[in-house]
Amino acid sequence: MIQVSDVSLRFGDRKLFEDVNIKFTPGNCYGLIGANGAGKSTFLKILSGEIESQTGHVSMGSGERLAVLKQNHFEYEEHEVLKVVIMGHSRLYEVMQEKDAIYMKEDFSDEDGMKAAELEGEFAELNGWEAESEAAILLKGLGIGENLHTKLMSELTGGEKVKVLLAQALFGKPDVLLLDEPTNNLDLQAIQWLEDFLINFENTVIVVSHDRHFLNKVCTHIADLDFSKIQIYVGNYDFWYESSQLALKMAQDQNKKKEEKIKELQAFVARFSANASKSKQATSRKKSLEKISLDDIKPSSRRYPYVHFQTGREIGNDVLRVEGLSKTIDGVKVLNNVSFIMNKEDKIALVGKNEIAKTTLFKILAGEMEPDSGSFKWGVTTSQAYFPNDNSKYFQGSEQTLVDWLRQYSPDDESETFLRGFLGRMLFSGEEVLKKPSVLSGGEKVRCMLSKMMLSSSNVLMLDEPTNHLDLESITALNNGLINFKGAMIFASHDHQFVQTIANRIIELTDEGLIDKESSYDEFLEMRAAQKA
Repeated sequence: MIQVSDVSLRFGDRKLFEDVNIKFTPGNCYGLIGANGAGKSTFLKILSGEIESQTGHVSMGSGERLAVLKQNHFEYEEHEVLKVVIMGHSRLYEVMQEKDAIYMKEDFSDEDGMKAAELEGEFAELNGWEAESEAAILLKGLGIGENLHTKLMSELTGGEKVKVLLAQALFGKPDVLLLDEPTNNLDLQAIQWLEDFLINFENTVIVVSHDRHFLNKVCTHIADLDFSKIQIYVGNYDFWYESSQLALKMAQDQNKKKEEKIKELQAFVARFSANASKSKQATSRKKSLEKISLDDIKPSSRRYPYVHFQTGREIGNDVLRVEGLSKTIDGVKVLNNVSFIMNKEDKIALVGKNEIAKTTLFKILAGEMEPDSGSFKWGVTTSQAYFPNDNSKYFQGSEQTLVDWLRQYSPDDESETFLRGFLGRMLFSGEEVLKKPSVLSGGEKVRCMLSKMMLSSSNVLMLDEPTNHLDLESITALNNGLINFKGAMIFASHDHQFVQTIANRIIELTDEGLIDKESSYDEFLEMRAAQKA
């Protein structure tokens, strides 16, 4: 259990938190959400003691231990992987070090013997005898094989280091676990393993993540950081989103009868009550959900961009034919005889472990790269809009305003009023439209690229990791916009919910060749799991 009492924090004139009072209890997983810059990571640092609040305090139960997912991937470069994991329980690691140091002495005294006996007793109480096996199990679950356990951290790749630090945080069954973006750089198997671990974890978890599928799977509660306060809601992210949108609709339309809204609330409460992610909490959570009233739900201050892709002309049956595409980059063959036909109803998710292979295929289809062999042909009725993985070249050295930057991509030379309104729907309002493109943040650049694509009215969309750099609100808006898109699409994304709700066909690029299946993403994963079993 961890309790926050009257915590406030300001940075200059900016108020992040004001008189926050909240209790996080055992057996629950809390998803901490809030707009970009609201202070989610800062709040985790206050909970861990890394940052001191200006008022109030944070307290835990007597003797309880807190663990944090470390963000410095180079902190343990000269340490062995297995030992880095055990360092997650600092007292246990100290006991191990002290104990080993005593046994290494050549002049072992009676006093040393007594000290060693004390340490052995504490070592046993801390489950020290199981430490190495527990650490190995965690590493294996996250995909770090035994051949890496005795290597130095400096010998690991960046992705492997992330997994080791995650295992470190999970080690030793901490009473309170703080995780800031734990799924970043994890492969699908590691994310699924982590989901199962947290679902069965019996203590307190507080997690920040932009992965909605992950939040929906593991969270029993949502801690919403808004208006400098934190409000806790029972349920997962989807439940919070739907309920907050309902509250917003009610606030915007006071003429509607409250009874109608109550019925609407009851309908989706009933739906979410039957979908508990943690079996132990299912009954109590269902009862809590059933007690929710409209007055318990407050409209959010979140701003969602308006994402809507229109097609300028109807697409014909002949969309795209790819035949025998191959490409070698830096001596490695990343595409090997890739062939497929894209139909007008297709919303294809391009998946696979090789990120370079996916990006290379997009670049070839967009005309930015030539294949070594093979060919492709777009249908005569198609017009394509492309979202690249790296959009930096579109913004380098630009001294224009955002309005002028967007105007160059407008096929109809739209007026400044139109372009300002268009940018406003993408959350660039007032003087923000006069910004220089070169100073934009990663998320702002993505919203600009989406604006460029929407202006084109293309009937085929190609998107290479469009959710990178976006906050939850923008991801949700883009997700809904692509669900409603009437044209054809091929895209890549690590966002599980994004792929599951959009794609009707999955193409996986593997070293052995191409796997092509008309199905949802979840059905595809079930098929692949059955093949490997």
